[in-house]
Amino acid sequence: MNAEKRQQIFTRLRAANPNPTTELNYSSPFELLIAVLLSAQATDISVNKATAKLFPKANTPKKMLALGVDGVKEYIKTIGLFNAKAENVIKTCQILIEKHQGEVPDDREALEALPGVGRKTANVVLNTAFGHPTIAVDTHIFRLGNRLKLAPGKTPLAVEQKLLKVIPTEFIQDAHHWLILHGRYICTARNPKCPVCVINDLCEFKEKTPMPDTEIPKRSSVRDKSMTANSTKKVRQK
Repeated sequence: MNAEKRQQIFTRLRAANPNPTTELNYSSPFELLIAVLLSAQATDISVNKATAKLFPKANTPKKMLALGVDGVKEYIKTIGLFNAKAENVIKTCQILIEKHQGEVPDDREALEALPGVGRKTANVVLNTAFGHPTIAVDTHIFRLGNRLKLAPGKTPLAVEQKLLKVIPTEFIQDAHHWLILHGRYICTARNPKCPVCVINDLCEFKEKTPMPDTEIPKRSSVRDKSMTANSTKKVRQK
């Protein structure tokens, strides 16, 4: 894929959704960190349901620590792997208090040192909470990088590094959100919605879903999905 196509792809994604953000609900870097940590192998919807009850009770490391592992489990038991996640949440809070004065560090190495926090989670927090030009490659973005020929790679890290290299600078900050939402709602793993895709003619995927024989639907984008409610949500930066 050439530079002109990449420019057009992100120009269209931006036009469809000028202010993309995560679909996880949060109001501080700490809440975002915990929500992303809980979202591993779970849907954002399930995490939001749990944190809607958890965060009013514990929205700081100190308050979360006071709940203890068993207390956290009661709030997140509907989420997959909740036992291990509860352990990681409490251990993370202990480290935040002991080493970072109760604040979420604006630093990759420090973030990745937290229990349950890998490169992807760190990238989400750095990008969404602190405005770093990072790209968190999950299964959706890994699929799009290879399927669209936008940034082919054999590993998530390879796709991440290539995306950072080839995406025009003006789009880097929001690229992660555009791609994950496009992969979640339009360019799905099975039966991608190619007929309604705003970048259909730019995509280099050879096995596109054909147009239906019925009336051609109006082109849409992830902006038409549930993400609209989150499009203006911003984290308070201290």
